[in-house]
Amino acid sequence: MNPSSNSKPCFNGCFPSPLSLVSAESSDTPKPRFSNVALSNQEFAESIYSTLHPHTYFTNHETLPTLQDSYSNFIKAFPKFPNTFKIDEIRSQEYHHLTFSNTCFDYTGNGLFSYAQQQRSLLSTTSLAAASSSSSTFATTEPLSFFDVSYKSVTLPSQILYGGHDTELELRMSERIMRFMNVSESEYTLVFTANEVSAFKILANSFQFHPNGELLTVYDHSSEALETMIQVCKNQAVTPLSAEFSWPSLKMNWRKLKKKIIANKIIKNNNGNNNNKGLFVFPLRSRVTGTPHSYVWMSMAQEKGWRVLLDACSMRPKETSSLGLSMFKPDFMICSFYKVFGENPSGFGCLFVKKSSICSLKDSCNDSALGIVSLVPAFKKQNLSFIAAADVDDEENEPKPKDQCSNSNSVPKLDSFNSGKRFGHMIDTFGSECRGLDHADSVGLMLINCRARCLINWLVNALLSLQHPNPENGISMVRIYGPNVSSHRGPAVAFNIFDWKGEKIDPKLVQKLADRNNISLGSAFLRNMKLDKNQEEEQRALESSTSDDYRPGLYKKRDSHGLGLGPGIFVVTSTLGFLTNFEDVYRLWAFISRFLDADFVEKETWRYVALNQKTIDI
Repeated sequence: MNPSSNSKPCFNGCFPSPLSLVSAESSDTPKPRFSNVALSNQEFAESIYSTLHPHTYFTNHETLPTLQDSYSNFIKAFPKFPNTFKIDEIRSQEYHHLTFSNTCFDYTGNGLFSYAQQQRSLLSTTSLAAASSSSSTFATTEPLSFFDVSYKSVTLPSQILYGGHDTELELRMSERIMRFMNVSESEYTLVFTANEVSAFKILANSFQFHPNGELLTVYDHSSEALETMIQVCKNQAVTPLSAEFSWPSLKMNWRKLKKKIIANKIIKNNNGNNNNKGLFVFPLRSRVTGTPHSYVWMSMAQEKGWRVLLDACSMRPKETSSLGLSMFKPDFMICSFYKVFGENPSGFGCLFVKKSSICSLKDSCNDSALGIVSLVPAFKKQNLSFIAAADVDDEENEPKPKDQCSNSNSVPKLDSFNSGKRFGHMIDTFGSECRGLDHADSVGLMLINCRARCLINWLVNALLSLQHPNPENGISMVRIYGPNVSSHRGPAVAFNIFDWKGEKIDPKLVQKLADRNNISLGSAFLRNMKLDKNQEEEQRALESSTSDDYRPGLYKKRDSHGLGLGPGIFVVTSTLGFLTNFEDVYRLWAFISRFLDADFVEKETWRYVALNQKTIDI
């Protein structure tokens, strides 16, 4: 039964109070104040456990319950989960490429457009080409790319103060994203960048650090964007610092982080105003492990003289509409957008700069400008000559009267009247109509959060239910890094798989085998973990099998910037998207369960060699 449009969202333990999220995380906040939150989290966990029956373990992949039985038990635990059925309708109508042969767990960010929208753009451009009587060579078999990016040679302060928007498409896109992110144009300025890495690099180059300034980050994993920022800061004699995390729960050591924040003294400039000494880079949660962090850290850092960059790349769609961001406003915010979920990961980055924080930026003469872009209509090179020729015809011909009996819904014919302009307008229209964002808006934050929270916790519990029948050393088949079942965890999980001997299966091999089963997984490198001596010895034994790229620096790793990272671990990652459904997470569970077969890896490798006449490249 489809829920009505005004049905109430699920409150079966799915939604802790926004205020409770600020202060209830005893793992990383100094003074938790709401004791009732722990109770609701316990009730939520009990509901999750009941979906597979309490204390149930599976030692044979053939004994797993069916998809239908698993979903039935899931709905019994969360009877209001069907209230999120609107997402399933959107998926079936607009994202029909997400089928049994395309299960995606490796997308982060926000999708701009829908797959159906992309296909309609292909039909429209093909129809326009077919209707043209003046260009027999104009044709396309590919959908429009919606937009292209054009690099600009401008510094960040100059772009903010004098740049503006270069195209109508860019103006529309900027306004749409500001509404989607619930960011006020009176408070923030949006700058488009080539990607997330460019946004981090531009800010690092443009930020005016005080002499002996510091960069303090809160990440439990390696990030190309973060590593780029650290390198830029090191080149400016800025000291990089990091929060520490316990292993394997990945809980933050909040006492040490608080000490580092407080140690940053507020420096007064000649006018008596606060002069920022450092930059505090803070994600609301780990995009790899799902570990949550409190908004309170932003407030504490700002009170102690730090400028705050909020990394919003791991936030769920519409999560910037939450109460936390309305209370604690960062100086800078970075997020990323891709084109089509499960189909086209290309896109751009967004750097939001608080207008009152522009004074903390400098007009650098180095490569700080590299990466700032404009969004322009997507004209394909092979079509430029046609459009130019059509525009010439426009100047030589008077506009023809419209046929009063014409169908307004039909595709316009490309005659000499404004043919190039019509084509350009069609491209601009497709490029600025963000159906992907519209879909998230139509569902809303509460239902998106409920769906993601229930599905990710079901997956975590299901993975932990897989046990080797007679494991040596008592090692579980799946090890989770980060929170286990928790109503506060984010929609991502990091894990590794171990065989019955207790030897870790290379994450890259797991990815390859998953890909052969039409499941896209990610991988990451965990870092900044603090272990005692006994834990370190245990980890040495457990994590000895890993990819060659990571083996040389697995233990006591220090990165190129001299940061003591502690032991690092290469892991498999699974990130749930806005459109992920129960069948997706069940399929992943069923695939992982096949590693219970001691010969699974060997048999799959043999099959791959037999079919492709080459070894699996990991």
